[in-house]
Amino acid sequence: MKNPLARLLTLILAWLSLLPAALSAGPPANTPLVLAVLPYLPAPEIERRFAPLAARLSEALRRPVQVRVGQSYKQHLAAIGGDQVDIAYIGPASYVRMVERYGRKPILARLEVTGEPGLRGVIAVHRDSPLTRVDMLKGRSMAFGAADSRAGHLLPHYQLLQSGVRLRDLGHHRFLGTHRDVALAVLAGDFDAGGLKQEVFQEYAGRGLRALAVSPAVPEYLFVARATLPPADVERLRHTLLNLHRDAAGRDVLKRLHPGLSALVGADDADYDGLRRMMRAVDADA
Repeated sequence: MKNPLARLLTLILAWLSLLPAALSAGPPANTPLVLAVLPYLPAPEIERRFAPLAARLSEALRRPVQVRVGQSYKQHLAAIGGDQVDIAYIGPASYVRMVERYGRKPILARLEVTGEPGLRGVIAVHRDSPLTRVDMLKGRSMAFGAADSRAGHLLPHYQLLQSGVRLRDLGHHRFLGTHRDVALAVLAGDFDAGGLKQEVFQEYAGRGLRALAVSPAVPEYLFVARATLPPADVERLRHTLLNLHRDAAGRDVLKRLHPGLSALVGADDADYDGLRRMMRAVDADA
């Protein structure tokens, strides 16, 4: 009969030999995948908008998918970068920062809003303004949206730099928070110019705004997956997202996410190179 201590040692070694396989297998198939969304709206509203998408992805994967709203932009970015969530909805500027800090993640799809390839920013002036070129803003006042806004700050700031105008060359500038606040401030004559997204400019153009400059399009928000998600799951997710616009139920899912969302389209990391150049230029002028 074997020594009891020897038999115990044999059992322990056998268990240890199975441990790597158990760990590599990942979580059980019925463990929910986490769809993380940046907190760009109140959490209940985000959960309402993204619940139909989570249900559609769950059906495709035959596995539960639950929506989780990030506590902050910083926490959301860290969770994606650290592969703590499975699927994530992220802004393009945040995506660029995330890749810089943590490396690339599989891109699943990006938004296409009203058929446009991306978002454009506008430097707007009052229609009666004597300004006809961006470089004429030297010594003048300018309003921006939020400091971390693409169309409300990044794009118009870059347009200034492209015309040889640095922030310090302006008479003064202020961040007003929203695109509509910028539009109203320019119309009221509080600022000589303002940076805002094209969609809001078009809304207020009839009230007296004129475009001094329109930026190139930069890519929209996107979905990424964690780097360690099985390739088969990545492909199922990508296929499901890219084909949502092909049926009525899928189009309804898209409209829940954004009223003007026409489709989710393919994307590659290189699509964000132009945005990277803009961000580097603006960072250098901060």
